[in-house]
Formats: sequence, C-alpha cells, structure tokens
Amino acid sequence: MQTMKNKVVILFLILTSGFFIFAISGDKTTLLQREGTAMYFPASVDFAGEVAPLQITDVKERLDRELLINANLHSTTTLIIKRANRVFPIIEPILKKYNVPDDFKYLAVIESGLTNAVSSAGARGIWQFMPDTAKEKGMEVNELVDERYHLEKSTEAACRYLLNAKEKFGSWTLAAASYNGGMNGISKKIDEQKVTNYYDLGLTEETSRYVFRILALKEIMKQPVKYGFNLNPGDLYTSIPTKKIEVDSTISNLSSFALSQGINYKILKLHNPWLRDKKLVNPSKKKYEIEIPTEGY
Repeated sequence: MQTMKNKVVILFLILTSGFFIFAISGDKTTLLQREGTAMYFPASVDFAGEVAPLQITDVKERLDRELLINANLHSTTTLIIKRANRVFPIIEPILKKYNVPDDFKYLAVIESGLTNAVSSAGARGIWQFMPDTAKEKGMEVNELVDERYHLEKSTEAACRYLLNAKEKFGSWTLAAASYNGGMNGISKKIDEQKVTNYYDLGLTEETSRYVFRILALKEIMKQPVKYGFNLNPGDLYTSIPTKKIEVDSTISNLSSFALSQGINYKILKLHNPWLRDKKLVNPSKKKYEIEIPTEGY
C-alpha cells in the first residue's frame, strides 16, 4: 500500500511539474503582462523620426493595446515576418528613391499583411488602393490590367500620395493617418479641433488606431525575438530570381505564352498578378514588362 502511495505522489509531482513547465514556457508577452513587469513595452518609439508622446496616458495605452494584439496574433504575425523578407527588398529602394521614410513599409504591412488583399470596399493590392485613387496616381485599372497588384508601380503611387500628404500636413505621422482617413478627413478634424498633431486628434476608431498599429508592427518586426517570434533565416520566404520580358502587342492566350517561356499559367499569374484575364489585349502597343521566374518552380 505504501508503495502505491509513493507511486501516486511521484505521478502527481510529474504531472504538476509538467503543467508548471508548460505554463511558464507559453507566450512570452502574455507571461510578462501577467506578472506585471511589462518588459515588452519600449522606452520610446517613433514613426519616421517623429517621436510618439508616450508620457500621455492614452497614447501609451493605445500602443500597449496594439503591441499585445499583434504579439499574440502569432500565426498572422509570423507569416508577415516571413513575407517581409521577400517584399521589403522591393519596397525599400522605391521609398528611398522618392525620399519617403523607410518606416512606411510598415504601413503596407498593416494595410494588407503584405498580400494582394481585396477589401470589402474594393481596395486591392499590397497598398490597398481604391480604383479612382489608383487611376489618379497613374495606375492602369481595368478588366485586363490592374496595376494595384503590381508591387513596384503601386509602391511608387503610394510614394506620390504620401509626398503630397506630407506637403499638406507638414508631418509624416499625419501623412500616414491620411492614408487611412483621407486628406480631406484629416483636414476637417484639424479644423474642428484646432490641433495639428496626430496624437492630439480625436479620430474615428480605425484612424485613431492606424498609426499605433504601424508602430506596433515596426517594434515587433525589428525585434521579433523580444516578442516571442524565434524564426531562423531558413524559415523566411526568399526572393525568387526572375527575368523581365517586354511586350508591346496582344497576347491572345496567356497559357500558351507561359508555356513558351518554360513555365505554366499558374506560375505566370503568381509573378504577374496585375494580369487579370486569360489574355492581354493591347491595340495601343503599350509596353508592359512581364516577369518570368528563372528558379523556384
């Protein structure tokens, strides 16, 4: 009987010990928050060199909210970090070319998760342009070609928008906010409330969270291990080498065209999502560059 009791005690210790190990090896951010240490919270943050006033209570709490949400959206944030390794090298030199701060790549992150997303309102692509705005910024949008899905061209269009917004508001933070709330919307709030700082404005729920979401993803993506994202270099999505073929005539069948290039239709559309039909009708002889992968298929 004593032996049996000893076995039960040992089993109990093993089980409770295992539970304890499981409990303390769970999500790092959640554990820190539960213990009240808040070690995950940064001493300071900035967007494009413009420092967020974390000494203001609601500002600190709004950032805290977005840090906790995105640090605990583990699968979503992990995928974003993986995709960024492929997408950021394309976005970054374009931002630099237009003298737009590098931090705006995190705006693309919160807009689409770095995928060619489609919103319920009709915005599309990594930069989530609406059709009319895309056309205003020089992109072709029709049933055959939709350059909102063209990463380089949509990034250039985003830069043009942001430069105009910066000139209007004098602040990169407000320029970022206007990407969500619209220039007219932000201007109206400034006129009504008589303040000119994003962190002082009372805005709609979505726009009031917008810059804080950017700040949170920037913080997490720059220090992923601190927030519990332990990815090896081999886990990240890598760039796929491609060559560009210039065409200035109609392609009546994109499947046949793809096969003539040594790939298939699926691969062609993956690398050229701006091609929206099974053909490319081009009576005006406009020049298009089609990307053909040379590896990875």
